[in-house]
Amino acid sequence: MVGTTAASGQQSDSELVERVAHGDRAAVRLLFMRHHARIYRFVARQTGSDMMADDIANEVFLELWRQAPAFEGRSEVSTWLLGIARFKALSALRRKKEEAIDDEAAAAIPDTADTPEVAVMKDDKATALRNMINALPEEHRTVIDLAYYHAKSVADIGEILSIPVATVKTRMFYARRKLGEALQAAGFERGWP
Repeated sequence: MVGTTAASGQQSDSELVERVAHGDRAAVRLLFMRHHARIYRFVARQTGSDMMADDIANEVFLELWRQAPAFEGRSEVSTWLLGIARFKALSALRRKKEEAIDDEAAAAIPDTADTPEVAVMKDDKATALRNMINALPEEHRTVIDLAYYHAKSVADIGEILSIPVATVKTRMFYARRKLGEALQAAGFERGWP
């Protein structure tokens, strides 16, 4: 994509959102191509459902179409879209759940569809770490996910989650501590990479 940037006159995400605000459907398609995969993965991790993630990721771009005129550019477009995705994922989960899932049940969800290949891979530290992240409380899991899998800053995470930066730092501290203890208990030499 870098090689085609000059030839295609690639615009920034903010410029594309401005085009969307003026009714440009091609700009929505460009933003979709740039951000759909990231949003889909984020929502899939939040909901544990590929089908729900696909629906919500598509809804995010419909919301982009509706809200583009109100975008003020105070954050990156990717941060704004992830914030919309998080809100939609939480709303969908609230509608879907009639009873709360406890932490043990949430940790068990990814394990129900394991293939033999996945079972073998679970011996790997990265896979074990992902399972431990999934077992964290939602507020800790979300902070870790945004920081380490989406490379968001503490300020961006605070904006996406609508919480103070100090709260983000506190949640990050406790999440890392819990992960370190879990890795050590599982026999890994180092707690957090």
